[in-house]
Amino acid sequence: MTPPDPNRAIARDRITWLAYLMLAYIAVSQSIIGPLMPFLRNELSLNYTQGGLLPAAIAIGLIFSGLLSDTLARRLSRRVVFWGGSIGLVLGVVMLAFGRTFESIFFAALGMGFASSLTQVMIQALLSDQHGERRAIALSEANVAASLSTTVTPLIIGGMPLLGLDWRLIPILPISLLILLATLFHREEIPEGALDQTGSTSQNVRLPFFFWLYWLMLFLVTAVEMAIVVWATDFLANVAGLGRANAALAFGAFPAAMLIGRFLGSRLTQYWPSQILLPVSLGITLIGFPIFWLARSPTFNILGLFIAGLGIANQYPLTLSLAVGMAADQSTQASARASLAVGTALLSVPLLMGWLSDRIGIQIAYGIVILFALLALAIYFNNHALIKKSATSVVG
Repeated sequence: MTPPDPNRAIARDRITWLAYLMLAYIAVSQSIIGPLMPFLRNELSLNYTQGGLLPAAIAIGLIFSGLLSDTLARRLSRRVVFWGGSIGLVLGVVMLAFGRTFESIFFAALGMGFASSLTQVMIQALLSDQHGERRAIALSEANVAASLSTTVTPLIIGGMPLLGLDWRLIPILPISLLILLATLFHREEIPEGALDQTGSTSQNVRLPFFFWLYWLMLFLVTAVEMAIVVWATDFLANVAGLGRANAALAFGAFPAAMLIGRFLGSRLTQYWPSQILLPVSLGITLIGFPIFWLARSPTFNILGLFIAGLGIANQYPLTLSLAVGMAADQSTQASARASLAVGTALLSVPLLMGWLSDRIGIQIAYGIVILFALLALAIYFNNHALIKKSATSVVG
């Protein structure tokens, strides 16, 4: 692939800015559960397995969205799905904050997963359609906005008890953001996709084989990220010995690294193709995570978490860009199936981590992250070799 031309910037029209800001809103809402995990486990007396069921509920919502969002967009329009999902998400956050039983917060998480993914699928499809071959830049920039918002969330949650505030007031943040976005952009037209306009159905158009190769990559890089997002605060609290409030604050190093990494990534994608940046990012993760995992000093645990975050930062947008690039004009369907990969990883990995942690301890259980990262790197090189071989065969 020819590297992007750094002298030709992408056109950031109002639709692009709406997509960026809406993804930031989604990221704020989605990132709440990880930093809240110690508080939820303490107040509701949840064990590790029950804690793992909360991201599993989000994952089930993502899976349903991955199966249905392209059909809903075709039948109801992208606009309805885009705004409907954003409203459903904030309602789920309110239910989570005021839930007093495990069952109530489980269903709140389920609704958050489904609703947020509906809107996120539309965002990814919109950016892919708007920016074509330069989609990697747009997707990376969108994730800079998401990282900026997730950097704020653990700081707010960790700081609220120190200020004498109840953490259950947290819905005020996403409610305020959504009202602001609706005020600024509610009249904006949401363009439909090419296949949506022709009335083609997902059953009539199959995604290509090489898309599914990168779908596997999406699953693995999401597995690595979610294992850290969901359980790192608990690891810092109980293994590194920081306590709940300090662990929530220390976890801020991860979204901060994601923010820095995605900002750098949004610049680097203008000069280098995803095929170069993706394996480099996986290598950085394989350097940082063992430091976080094996260090016996909280300082080094946090340092390792930061380095791992730098690597993880761009793995999803880069892999998504490669996957959607294999799907031609099927951007809505490809983005929906990408959500299915995310949901499958989120359903299985944190729950597996929780189950293992109840039996062998969270530190030993965290070893599966190394396995996932190595597998992702191996599959990437296999995919790259197969695609190169296929292209050579076609030319020959």
